[in-house]
Amino acid sequence: MFGKRLASGIILVIFAILIVGKGGWFLYLTAGLISLTGLFELYRVMKIEKSLLGMVGYLTTVAYYGLIWYDGQLYVTLMAIAALMVLMGIYVFRFPRYKTEEVTVAFFGVFYVAVMLSYLYQVRAMADGLYLVWLIFISSWGCDTCAYCAGMLAGKHKLTPVLSPKKTIEGAVGGVIGAAVLGLVYASLFGEKMTQVADPKLACALACAIAAVISQVGDLAASAIKRNHGIKDYGHLIPGHGGILDRFDSVLFTAPAIYFAVTFLR
Repeated sequence: MFGKRLASGIILVIFAILIVGKGGWFLYLTAGLISLTGLFELYRVMKIEKSLLGMVGYLTTVAYYGLIWYDGQLYVTLMAIAALMVLMGIYVFRFPRYKTEEVTVAFFGVFYVAVMLSYLYQVRAMADGLYLVWLIFISSWGCDTCAYCAGMLAGKHKLTPVLSPKKTIEGAVGGVIGAAVLGLVYASLFGEKMTQVADPKLACALACAIAAVISQVGDLAASAIKRNHGIKDYGHLIPGHGGILDRFDSVLFTAPAIYFAVTFLR
């Protein structure tokens, strides 16, 4: 299992470097495809992946990515309201075919998966995005690694005893500090190339620290959903890692966190 997980991890890193590094329409389409796959996994948990509610969610995701491509973010609120109205229409006119929680997840899933993940592309499209986009992975995967090491070395107090007994407060703090240090090191290496960031070291360190806090919330949120529905993984698409949401659960949160942190810190 470890060998399979390691091999898959290496392949994922290579793909990330190639796709994220290239950016543009290639990253845009990849992010859209990952969003639709992740949304399918989430809907499958609620058994609405092939239902009319699911179809509305998929179409809303496609519409949202269309708005991003054509700089139509001003219409995202209109899109959200329209999607909600359609979902509620299905709910009342097909009553009692669908339950309230199924309608809720259909709407929630678009934002939890598609909108959140879209910021991976949006950060890459920013000025200096070629360098800033890697902060998403540094704060996410770097935090995971540092939190694990800190927890193993000094972990004593449980962070969420019921949800994730192995996670500790010490590990969580270590993850945030580790992510901040990694962001600082990264800025020390590439900061001079960030022409639109006033203080790259400070901005990168703070952005990674903020994103690391939110990353851990994202990781725990994904675990909570799985616990509530009695599943171990969202899928088996990635050998040794599970599904898309199992691998990108924290990235969903760090992508928008980095986008807005850098926006206000630059």
